[in-house]
Amino acid sequence: MQLNARAGLLAGSLREELAARSRIYARGRAHAESYGSQPVIVFEPDGERHGNFFDPAYAAILANHNWMRRFDKIHTQGARSLPRPALDPGRRWRELDSSMSSDALLMNIFCTPGVVDSASLQGVLGVQAGAQPEFGWKAKVPLANGRFDRTEVDMRLGSLLPGSLLVEAKLTESDFQRRSAAIVEAYRDFDAVFERDLLPRAAIPIARPRRASEFPEDNSQEFESLVCDPELFPALNPLAEDPIVDAPAEAGYEGYQLIRNVLAAYATGASFCVLHDQRRPDLCEAWFEVMAAVKSAELRVRLKVLTWQELAAYLPEELQEFLDVKYGIVAPGRVPAPIQENESTE
Repeated sequence: MQLNARAGLLAGSLREELAARSRIYARGRAHAESYGSQPVIVFEPDGERHGNFFDPAYAAILANHNWMRRFDKIHTQGARSLPRPALDPGRRWRELDSSMSSDALLMNIFCTPGVVDSASLQGVLGVQAGAQPEFGWKAKVPLANGRFDRTEVDMRLGSLLPGSLLVEAKLTESDFQRRSAAIVEAYRDFDAVFERDLLPRAAIPIARPRRASEFPEDNSQEFESLVCDPELFPALNPLAEDPIVDAPAEAGYEGYQLIRNVLAAYATGASFCVLHDQRRPDLCEAWFEVMAAVKSAELRVRLKVLTWQELAAYLPEELQEFLDVKYGIVAPGRVPAPIQENESTE
């Protein structure tokens, strides 16, 4: 099975489980369900509570202006695939309202009071005491032309550079995105950091696939003579097939988010960690492919991977219970609560 197909199956399976858990967890909480065959649960604020968040974490978010700004991001599918919020019909759905949001999961954990003060967790993450989370940090990744890429990093833990930790959080996302080689190779430190021949490659379509019968003007004369053959052209021979012509593509790289964040860590002297669900081993495998292309041993030791399940072992018990019921995330050695046993959760 191709990696992309496997990733799609694993991501789809996890989305189904999270939707089932959230549908039960949502009972008694302000929420809505998206339209379509694979509905997603979204929650809306209800006074001092928000169904998508652990209560202590949401209280801390409400008290922190910088954290609250993360709710400025509008849900991209909200207007088309979701009904209006019941409590405030004029409010637009936010990305953090979604039960599938990896950013919401990240904030549920790191906004809970006391979590980042845990010495054991600091040791696992490799950060200093007093480190505080900053979500949506704008990294300045140098470009070869002297400018900077200010793309967001999901979280920076600790304000001291070097010495801080950059985090890329994943949950149900299919992959780490792909970008054209021209964009990726435009980073100033690309060849200093990576052995480019070892990085995973991708073909980036620059147009949609077409049927032979569409007669695209940009096809070669050789192809036009082929499709005009009465034996092959369906308009003249209904029994003939109408082949799909592969879309033109340009060379690119898989794992663009990983490549960019490794470059950010290199430029700032920070460490970088991928947080993913253990039910998504494909994401871990994709990360190892990128790490294998890093030239410097000193940089490689600053690159980490951690599952939400491994992280759960260092969290307060009440937060662990929340993660178990809502996400099926439990510490190693524990068994997630069966979905049907969550039906009484209020």
